[in-house]
Amino acid sequence: MDFIDSSPQNSQSRDFCKQDSHKQDSRPKVYFKTFGCRTNLYDTQVMRQNLHDFEATLEESEASIVVVNSCTVTNGADSGVRSYVRKIQSQGKKILFAGCGVGTQGKALFSQNLVSGILGHSHKEHINSALKQLSQEKEVFYADELDKKHLDSTMIAEFVGKSRAFIKIQEGCDFACSYCVIPLVRGTARSYEIDSVRSQVQGLIDSGISEVVLTGTNVGSYGKDKGTNISTLLKVLFKLDGLKRVRIGSLEPSQIDDEFLELLSEEKFCRHLHIALQHTHDEMLSIMNRVNRFEADVRLLEKIASLGYAIGTDFIVAHPGESEAIWQEALANAKSLPLTHIHPFIYSLRDGTHSANLIKQAKYPLTRGDAAKPRLHELQSAIKAKNRTFRESKKAKNASLKILIEKQLGGHYYGLDEFFNKIIIQSHTPLKNSSQSQWLAISDYEIKEEHNYAII
Repeated sequence: MDFIDSSPQNSQSRDFCKQDSHKQDSRPKVYFKTFGCRTNLYDTQVMRQNLHDFEATLEESEASIVVVNSCTVTNGADSGVRSYVRKIQSQGKKILFAGCGVGTQGKALFSQNLVSGILGHSHKEHINSALKQLSQEKEVFYADELDKKHLDSTMIAEFVGKSRAFIKIQEGCDFACSYCVIPLVRGTARSYEIDSVRSQVQGLIDSGISEVVLTGTNVGSYGKDKGTNISTLLKVLFKLDGLKRVRIGSLEPSQIDDEFLELLSEEKFCRHLHIALQHTHDEMLSIMNRVNRFEADVRLLEKIASLGYAIGTDFIVAHPGESEAIWQEALANAKSLPLTHIHPFIYSLRDGTHSANLIKQAKYPLTRGDAAKPRLHELQSAIKAKNRTFRESKKAKNASLKILIEKQLGGHYYGLDEFFNKIIIQSHTPLKNSSQSQWLAISDYEIKEEHNYAII
């Protein structure tokens, strides 16, 4: 699963909705608050598109109902969601609680009268009916029905306020990582038909989108239930006229085969891959019930890096069993890899998972925060330095960066290059036409600590 960068350009908590400020609408107003990953962003778009008797608003203060699309990947995520729910509940607004948190804390929030209704993943497309029931003071509790392996049928026609669009190509996960609660709240892996994905991408191209990000609970498992795979889907999408760049969500190392590697020379493929290693020590990978092992990961990442790709990963710090000696070896291993981006986070105990049982059985102690945080910061600093080195090496080759402008603040424009690196562009001449994606090729720029910078 791909988690949203917590930078100003990609805040981990997103507010997405559609509003025409010039049109008077007497329908009750609904505000969407989205936490977590790109899959949740897509799910919010699905719910928005199924509003018929309600109007989505950008302003929380205008709404009589707030839809909270929750995340439950860590205790911190749960805590952030609960804090927001309490804030909204204190304002007297109705709350429809949706997302992955339905399976872990939905019942408790409902029984405590902190939320007005529950809307499980498999019921997202029934949001209009659920909101009508809330408006009529009726009880709304639509729990998840993951055993039915539901897939939404809604085709996203637009991605409001974005230059690129997230496309969910599959749902669920069949891996059994010791620490992860997501399969319990998203269900088993199931995929959308290739024709359905292609049609949705074509529709977005027709609306002005020229970059898509393929997302899902476990993107690399795409097609395993359909007798196909993600490489086949990519070949179909690469043929679409008007599509300039395809980004792909988090992949497992075991899902990257020779057929996939052959596609890395495709011009439309974003030159950045996020490959979920989770750790760089074999003993920890075994405790985590991971399929990958370090030496194989080294060979894979070096092969991909040799093709000029930036590489990101996830890393769980201080998982049960991570002694100081193991950590030091893991850190050295991480530094040896050609990584340019990282999403590290401190282990969070999730009830119902094998890792939680290891702690409860006293097999491994839980690492204290004052020991875990320095490890996290040390890893972040190491990969941050590697990212700068990567950007400097690209600049030294005098090659132009291919930039998609995403937003404007005053005379500054913010975008991402093909390596998933941020760039800020200063220009006194308008660059972005809000009705279409704006692309730039920039070779004259400066390397800053956190991003690249250009004046044009």
